[in-house]
Amino acid sequence: MNLEKLKAWVQASRPPFFVATLIPLTVGAVLAGRQGALSVPTFLLVLLACFLVHFATNISNDYFDHIQGTDAGKSIGGSRVLQEGKISVAELGRAIILLYSVAAMIGFYLTWTLKLWALVPLMSLAFFSSLFYVAPPIRYGYHGLGELFVGVNMGPVMVLGTAWVLLGRVDWTALPITLPIGLSVALIMNYQNLPDIDTDRATGKRTLAVRLGRKGALNLLMALWMGIYGSVAILALVGYLSPVAWCTLLTLPIPIKLRKIALATRDWVKLDDYGKYVRIFYFINGIILIAGLL
Repeated sequence: MNLEKLKAWVQASRPPFFVATLIPLTVGAVLAGRQGALSVPTFLLVLLACFLVHFATNISNDYFDHIQGTDAGKSIGGSRVLQEGKISVAELGRAIILLYSVAAMIGFYLTWTLKLWALVPLMSLAFFSSLFYVAPPIRYGYHGLGELFVGVNMGPVMVLGTAWVLLGRVDWTALPITLPIGLSVALIMNYQNLPDIDTDRATGKRTLAVRLGRKGALNLLMALWMGIYGSVAILALVGYLSPVAWCTLLTLPIPIKLRKIALATRDWVKLDDYGKYVRIFYFINGIILIAGLL
């Protein structure tokens, strides 16, 4: 594999979005570690499996959007490696099979060695949600369910699942912290759908942003932000999180700035240029939540 091809695969993986996997897994590990049950080798296997699934999710979205023709025209979603001719459809298809296969092997290895057979349905849900976001016949992302599925999978499922693997049991005390995390990941997806709202509508991709319209989608974005700040504040007030959690208020300029930008322009394609600030918010807020648990 030459350097250009390697760069193309890195582009296809969309590295900036891997933070959405890293934070919930780390939170689950911290919760297990507080109870003296952190096995670094086991956690690294969980991390690797989830990163592989995330990678597979990203390229399967590119693959199925491409073969269904919903990434054509002025759409700016996805990695664009197919449109730019850097990776072929066949190569992407083989990579999807490989990534899911390796992730599944790691998952079954963990369930076998740790005797956690009850994890199989949870893993199945994760694989189902990953593949059928845009894959037919389900394509739930085309029907406005993307934010819901990603919020559940990268909130409660990842946090509780990681803690479960490390502790050997379900720790329901971890559930409250999954709310701001799940809302934050849903926020990322909601924002990423805003620039493509017109092209998605034209190609029949009925994302939640398309269904709600511009005003409704922006209102949802702000509601998600309010839910994140509100849930963190409640967790800090009741003592679930330490006072360091109040540092999340330092990120308030980000939603304020993005709202002003969205209201000031009719061309929401420009919002894609500011998507990095949503991911920065998620990363900073995630670190604050982790610190609040220590």
